[in-house]
Amino acid sequence: MQNCHLSKSFMPGLEKLLQKQNHADNLENVNEAFRLFLTSNPVDYFPVSILQNGMKLTNEPPKGIKANMTKTYEDFSEDKLEEVKVDKQEAWRKILLSLSLFHAVVQERKKFGPLGWNIVYEFNESDLETSLTICKNLLES
Repeated sequence: MQNCHLSKSFMPGLEKLLQKQNHADNLENVNEAFRLFLTSNPVDYFPVSILQNGMKLTNEPPKGIKANMTKTYEDFSEDKLEEVKVDKQEAWRKILLSLSLFHAVVQERKKFGPLGWNIVYEFNESDLETSLTICKNLLES
């Protein structure tokens, strides 16, 4: 189940369903290979019993410009680095570096909140991909 934080009204029902399933009378009816995978953002209404009885994994965003740049470049495939014509690859790599640095700076700047910005805006991975696609199209035309 993905994005459980968006289903606030379903969370109490899920908690009751799992408590009923874990009850001693029902354990013989549950397949021992059964696993329930949930994804959620941190919210205060997520059932505590599910958290206590489960294994939790977190995905922390990188801290620092260097870590952000490293993550961004790790996400680029070799095809991404060479997806423009040979004569324009040097310019393309400079654009990749510039947009990646801009992305890293904006991501790091979030910790300061709206200080110095008119509005809070998260320049996320999809914005970076869109910017790269537009720059690639402009470079090739």
